[in-house]
Amino acid sequence: MRTMTAPLLAQWMLTTLAAGQGIAPVLIDLNRTHATHPLWPGHARFHLVAQVVAGAATSAVEIALLWLPGPWQRERFMLAAFLSAAPLLGYVIAMLTRRMYRGTLSDPQGIPPVRIRTRKGVIEFESNIAVIAVAVIWLAAAVALY
Repeated sequence: MRTMTAPLLAQWMLTTLAAGQGIAPVLIDLNRTHATHPLWPGHARFHLVAQVVAGAATSAVEIALLWLPGPWQRERFMLAAFLSAAPLLGYVIAMLTRRMYRGTLSDPQGIPPVRIRTRKGVIEFESNIAVIAVAVIWLAAAVALY
């Protein structure tokens, strides 16, 4: 049994992030709120499915880089970290530039924003933003630990 060292913990952290990036879109996007959404153009659905499949494949490569035996462990860890960072960066860029292409963070017939009632009213936010923020922090912590 291996002792839980900082690099091993970082490896597990990055594994959970990669697995989440590969599995979550399959569960969240390949359904009526996205890929089979009746109001989405067929071409948009096609690109979404291609993106989900590419993301799942990339996640599998990241996990292989992290766990297959062989040389260059540090370099493989860093490559897996960069591959995990790419979709996070893509989301942030898409979010920041969405006015240029008339994009929205949610769809009225899709998954609605999270609404939290407070004494002062209702706070509404897109759950993906929170998930991306946590993922960025998780990735940064894994890289710092390694």
